[in-house]
Amino acid sequence: MYSEAKEIYARYGIDTEKVLAQLAKVPVSINCWQGDDVIGFEKNAGPLTGGIQTTGNYPGRARNPQELMNDFTFASSLIPGAKRLNLHASYLISDRPKDRNEITEEDFRPWIDYAKAHGLGLDFNPTCFSHPMVVNNLTLSSPHKEVRDFWIEHCRRSRRIAGCFAKELGTYSVCNLWIPDGFKDTPADRLSPRLRLEDSLNQIFEEKIDGVIDSVESKVFGIGVESFTVGSSEFYLGYAARHKGVYQLLDSGHYHPTEMISEKISALLTVFDRIPLHVTRSVRWDSDHVVRLDDELKEIAKEIVRNDALDKVLVGLDFFDASINRIVAWVVGTRNMKKALLMAMLEDNRTMKEDQEAENYTHLFAYSEQMKNLPWQEVWNEALRRENLSTDFSWFDEVMKYEKDVLSKRS
Repeated sequence: MYSEAKEIYARYGIDTEKVLAQLAKVPVSINCWQGDDVIGFEKNAGPLTGGIQTTGNYPGRARNPQELMNDFTFASSLIPGAKRLNLHASYLISDRPKDRNEITEEDFRPWIDYAKAHGLGLDFNPTCFSHPMVVNNLTLSSPHKEVRDFWIEHCRRSRRIAGCFAKELGTYSVCNLWIPDGFKDTPADRLSPRLRLEDSLNQIFEEKIDGVIDSVESKVFGIGVESFTVGSSEFYLGYAARHKGVYQLLDSGHYHPTEMISEKISALLTVFDRIPLHVTRSVRWDSDHVVRLDDELKEIAKEIVRNDALDKVLVGLDFFDASINRIVAWVVGTRNMKKALLMAMLEDNRTMKEDQEAENYTHLFAYSEQMKNLPWQEVWNEALRRENLSTDFSWFDEVMKYEKDVLSKRS
């Protein structure tokens, strides 16, 4: 069936062998926090706070670093192609309590060793939530200097840890900064918090660190900060545009429900040479549902591929669903991202662009619909076969066996 699909695509000028080789090399950065509901491994960990939450109590979440690594290894074995692992600072591995302004690369040495053993790149995030120093929902924009200084130091150390990842693993490390700062009710002064945030960012990014791709992540609102978010899209876009080496990360759940980040990718490509990306699925709000193969995901992938930006848009995932088997969430969400990229690679983008430039909109309309009829599923199945993965639903039985043998034994 793949041979037939290969011939069909060849009629449209598409070489499926080249597409398969390309797809296998495109890394997707998979979020570690799906495996344990964003709890992390701090000795003094508290509840999840800061405008985010995870819901559900499905049994079997990872309770320690080894369980999380084992679960991720198993999930990765069911996902084709290149992969990266995205960590939060709260996933440090230390034999003693360490506050976030004390962390060093040695607290992540086991993760570096794990990444080396499994051929993974590592991305990183300061954890600026779920901590007593988030005072009145403010961190880097707080009016209290001691609060700002605490988080500035945490973010500085996080960037150095990302630099260590890059040096030891021989690949870049995206260090992404998101803060929950904002107000529940209408503020009297929006400018002062943003000026304080700008000053904090200047101090954080003052040190140049090789191999680190710095990004700032906006959000439209969060729980408890419904009326005003300091780090809005406009603020971070302006900051990144004025500070070379800092990029605005696009999160598909962090905008107004009528906004689609697929449309924003080409806009940012006119300004930036890189676009860090977090792909999630919001339902009514930034609820971080597991990624489905829906229309917006397909459009995100199309914008990446059509604009020859596979090496510019750094694709990461960001979801945490505790209501279903967490390994299933990893496998389905990551596979869907890769499926969307494959579908985009298998489109005759050259002809459709020529149609648009020639204002041949009738042919463009009909031809783009014809692309949807082509047998992309057979090419996907071939991608699975080439990594000795099953093409049917038997992978799910493997996960259920793992749940029975391993996850069900966790209290």
